[in-house]
Amino acid sequence: MKNLSLLMCTAFCGLHTAQADAADNKKNERPNILWLTFEDTSAYEFGCYGNKDVHTPNADSLAARGIQFMNAWSVAPQSSAARSSLITGCYSSTYGMDVHPVPYDTPANIFFPQWLREAGYYCTNNSKTHYNSTTDNKSCWDECTREASYNSPKRGKDQPFFAVYNTVTSHMGRIRTFHTSCRPKRGKDQPFFAVYNTVTSHMGRIRTFHTDGRRDYTQEGIYPELLTLPAYVPDLPEVRSDYAGHLEAVQDVDTWLGFFLKDLKEKGLDDNTIIFFFSDHGGCVPRGKGYLYESGLEVPLIAYFPPKWQHLAGEKASGKDYSLVNFTDLGPTVLSLAGVKPPKHMQGKALFGKYASDEKREIQFALAANQLHHFMPVRAATDGRFKYIRSYIPYRQFALRNYYQWGMPSNKAWDKLVLGGHNTNPNWAQTFNAHPAEMLFDLEKDPGELHNLSDSPEYAEVLVKMRTALSDHIRATKDLGFFIPTSRENVVLYDKVRKEKYPLNELYNLVELAGTAHADDAPVFEKALSSQYPEMRYWASVGLAQLGAKGELKTCPAPLLALLKDADPYIACEAAYAAAYLGETAKGIERLNNPAKEADRKIGYSLLECLSLDKAMQPAIRVHLADLKDKAETLPRKANEDAGLMARGILVNLGEMDIKNLHGPESYKAGLKLNHGRRPMVPLPN
Repeated sequence: MKNLSLLMCTAFCGLHTAQADAADNKKNERPNILWLTFEDTSAYEFGCYGNKDVHTPNADSLAARGIQFMNAWSVAPQSSAARSSLITGCYSSTYGMDVHPVPYDTPANIFFPQWLREAGYYCTNNSKTHYNSTTDNKSCWDECTREASYNSPKRGKDQPFFAVYNTVTSHMGRIRTFHTSCRPKRGKDQPFFAVYNTVTSHMGRIRTFHTDGRRDYTQEGIYPELLTLPAYVPDLPEVRSDYAGHLEAVQDVDTWLGFFLKDLKEKGLDDNTIIFFFSDHGGCVPRGKGYLYESGLEVPLIAYFPPKWQHLAGEKASGKDYSLVNFTDLGPTVLSLAGVKPPKHMQGKALFGKYASDEKREIQFALAANQLHHFMPVRAATDGRFKYIRSYIPYRQFALRNYYQWGMPSNKAWDKLVLGGHNTNPNWAQTFNAHPAEMLFDLEKDPGELHNLSDSPEYAEVLVKMRTALSDHIRATKDLGFFIPTSRENVVLYDKVRKEKYPLNELYNLVELAGTAHADDAPVFEKALSSQYPEMRYWASVGLAQLGAKGELKTCPAPLLALLKDADPYIACEAAYAAAYLGETAKGIERLNNPAKEADRKIGYSLLECLSLDKAMQPAIRVHLADLKDKAETLPRKANEDAGLMARGILVNLGEMDIKNLHGPESYKAGLKLNHGRRPMVPLPN
């Protein structure tokens, strides 16, 4: 009897211990988190967002079961600047990570997966990073390869995971053959954070230079002649063909999503895994990617919580969410879901989890990703109803022919329509004109952002509100996007401006003044021309160029002319651009066409391409016609911003070359191969 009592006591104590252990395990249990990202796709290109021309059953089902964000913004309309915000939880301009696609040195401890690893998560990135930093960010991952997977045997038992899938199935330049490889390495029940990305929807799919030999998209249920086109693009066969090709890619993305949903279910992970499904920025239809219109910024974003973890979603774990969210929010959100408090330096807010913020964003912001030689900072803000876009170099055009977008047949056809003098719709010429310093749109009445209200007295208060909000945001985030690329070389710019107590507010004042300059402001710019800070000299040149382009200043100040010999090529070229409008046209164009160093030719050519769109400047540029023709044939033209490509763009503007020959005769065969082929979707290996 004594033994029986002892046995019962032992059994009870054992049961109590087991229950306590189970309770502790449940208490310590954390969800797996899976990021499935894709590229170059706007929200309106999915069925669940209202598109009736595309078939996306997996995404539609996930949206119906999860939270579908209706006002989600990328931070930038180009990949690297957008992805740097994803990995840091901050605006990419804060760290000088906004120049696309050129990485610069950044502080080491800004990538959020490191805090997940410290909290016990198994973090994988497959395999694309493109986070726009030279700093080693792979150290924040347990695996960052093409084989990286939540299935890795390296993951400990019961260890949660965060998995990012960045598989490259196609890219801007060509259809690639990379695919996610999910080798069975992950330990049983080990939690994870995993990120996967597919670029099957990337612009590279339709960057084929021409439409000859393209597949019959009707076999995929997509009918080019029946597609509903946005009002801001012309109805051209090339536009319809490119859009159809992109929608085919969207359907492939949906199939890719289905592979993951099936894999999670088969491995018994579906009930413990929170899924985020989203694009890196807007889509491939012209005036999408690269532009701060909604077509470049608004992205599909779906968050799915399995029943087990729906309590982490707060009040509602499904349905449509109309709050303003952007990519700075996703890093803090992942940390919060994992039970990790987001660090104070993060600029986004946690949407879900233990540290979810109750703060509702009133206005959200975005930045145009500067390109290295096409340096043109632009910023945007919206309160959900009104949209404000601020261009700080307003005499430039957005339609500068980078290799990526102008490899699409639709952009070439649009270009020829407008610049060839055949356009009948002023809405279609918008991107080929000088960009206004300020634009204001009523998104409710004008979703296509065609009617600029910035000059309307009726909307004066709204304009001031949005202008002030953006100005405050730039200062609050210590925006480094106004520093020229040469100032970012061989230095951690973020640290430098703080160590040296750089006069950022003085810089911001000069930048804002330059874009809206009037004749009375000329003395301010002339004084800044002799500044010790290269940025001040650069933006002073921009201000004088603006006055010259507007005809409010007729003579070239001597200090500006002296800057044509500045050691910094960005300053020298911008001063040359200004000089061209201030009575020194020949000297300005000569400097743009003849760099001090051959390596800097692209900087001058970028501005010369812009100038060549001004018919008043074309006679002076024609003086260099023989040299331009030589450079167009002898310099490289196969990669983005190659000098040979820019020279050919100038010749197109001068009427000396047909736009179809922009990329050279070799592009035809390359495009034909891409149009004939289509990479088959490969199921995820076990």
